[in-house]
This record gives sequence, C-alpha cells and structure tokens, in this order.
Amino acid sequence: MPNDLAFLGTAFALVCIGLYCVTHKNMIRILLGIEMILNAGNLVLVYFSSYRLSLGVVDPLGQSLSFLSIILGGCILAVGLALVVNAFKHFKSVDVEKLRRLKW
Repeated sequence: MPNDLAFLGTAFALVCIGLYCVTHKNMIRILLGIEMILNAGNLVLVYFSSYRLSLGVVDPLGQSLSFLSIILGGCILAVGLALVVNAFKHFKSVDVEKLRRLKW
C-alpha cells in the first residue's frame, strides 16, 4: 500500500535525520535530533494504532501513549534548552567538546 509506505518512510527519514543531528557537537542540534527521533516513534505508534482502520477499529491506547509522549518530549526539550542557555551564559559556547569542564 502506498499510504503505508509514506508513513513508515517518513518515520525512517525522521530517524535518519535525527541520528545525523545527534552526531554533531552542537548541543542544540543534539536536542533537536533527539526530538526528531521521538517524533518518528510517535508517528509509527499512531500509524500502528490505526492500522486496522479499514475494519473500523482504532486502538485508542497507541494514540493516548503518543499524546503523553509528545507532552513529555516537550518538557524534556524545555529542560534541555534551559540547560543549554545556562551553559552558554557560563561558558559562552554550546559546543560539546568545549564543555568538558562540566565533567566531575
């Protein structure tokens, strides 16, 4: 089915782009890459919860889990961006390699 391939292909593309962003040294790109991977998982979860839509059956559990995951992902992104802003204020850089002083 072409519609199935579109959803799964989009999720796969989001995972690939997210993994590419995670490999960079910029903390903001790392956070956005993690968020993209999370959104790919949400897309797959919603797709498989409505997989039997032709039969008139939609599983509300997958959609509610995806909704909770979106909320938690937003909270995690807000905390991560607050950490990035504080690290930038203190060290004047968002480069992960330059922030080695944060280690114990």
